[in-house]
Amino acid sequence: MALSTPSSEHGPLDDPLVRRVAVDSAQLLADSRDLLPDAVELRRRIHSEPELGLDLPRTQTKVIDALADLDLDIRTGTSVSSVVATLTGELEGPTLLLRGDMDALPMPEDSGESFASTVPETMHACGHDSHVAMLAGAARLLHDRRADLRGNVKFLFQPGEEGYHGARYCLDEGLLEDPAVDAAFAIHISPNLRAGALATRSGAMLAAADEIFINVIGQGGHASAPHLATDPIPTACELVMALQSFVTRSIDAASPAVLTMASIRGGTTTNVIPEHVELSGTLRTVSESTRAQVHEGVRRVAAGVAAAHGCQVEVEVKQGYPVTSNDDGVVRFAFDVLGDLVGADAMVEIPSPVMAAEDWSYVLQRVPGVMVMLGVCPEGEDPAAAHACHSNRMRLDEDAMAIGIAAHAAMALSYLG
Repeated sequence: MALSTPSSEHGPLDDPLVRRVAVDSAQLLADSRDLLPDAVELRRRIHSEPELGLDLPRTQTKVIDALADLDLDIRTGTSVSSVVATLTGELEGPTLLLRGDMDALPMPEDSGESFASTVPETMHACGHDSHVAMLAGAARLLHDRRADLRGNVKFLFQPGEEGYHGARYCLDEGLLEDPAVDAAFAIHISPNLRAGALATRSGAMLAAADEIFINVIGQGGHASAPHLATDPIPTACELVMALQSFVTRSIDAASPAVLTMASIRGGTTTNVIPEHVELSGTLRTVSESTRAQVHEGVRRVAAGVAAAHGCQVEVEVKQGYPVTSNDDGVVRFAFDVLGDLVGADAMVEIPSPVMAAEDWSYVLQRVPGVMVMLGVCPEGEDPAAAHACHSNRMRLDEDAMAIGIAAHAAMALSYLG
């Protein structure tokens, strides 16, 4: 995916191979650890009162309170409860965007933590509470180093990442303007990566995610006389299998697609053939060309299978987040900067895209940037077996948040030094 740079007099990384400004990594880590207790306390307060979607008033208040004593230009969203805080450096220069998402998931919590969610069927199971806390800590760390900044840092506390397109609302409200953003950096935690490790890759890192809804329409009747009806249930079953075969037989394995029909709903009792059956599922792709190819193929296969059985079919493809694509130059910059911070052994190059999705992708379509995964596997657990993001039992090693605070700050100090 081609990435473009917004109009600005400052080039983000005109030569991505140029040596960045060195930072004192040891001191940065030490100062981050000093800030860790406050970050943990903020994370736990957010965790115990999770909120969903685009309107997060309690979380927004907690963020503003955490930044209140800092000299920042703080703006709140008008259509969503975002917080954008800008730190202006001592000298003029480019602007780096740092981001932490704020929303939780609609699910129960069974983590056993003492600060577990007090809101029924709502949990911070994807680590967004830690993202907010690390970013607030980084704002404080960089505020104390304002004299070292040649340019600006924008801190985006964003709602609505979990399927609500929150980043797109923030972009529509002028996130990349006043001052114009030149590059962007975000961290996402992973309990399935050893604590303190950092991982990323160039190009496609996370997939595009679309939803597929198919309604197979037949003719209802008595279950004892299927010849007098047009049964949509076997048609729907055959369609699921045909869609799986379509993906494996028609899509280039070098540009993969994952199609999962996750729900089948139809029928009311044992002796009635229903009139229709509803199928729904998800599609994940890592290129826009493959994405379009699968969209067309799903419609074609559904129409063909339905016609073969005398049924009708309605297909809706609801487009979700685009591919999250990291800029190669910024990735190399990040490996250089963060390798100094945590050591080369703790820097991991992800070998292939992960089929999860992120609305950070909208930002990376507009400015060169990168998302980095921070390992937070709980102490004593095997990363391969730890409860993953979106698990009702997900936990994280809070000590690793100090690495996240320092990573945000190191990227800003190196880029704006």
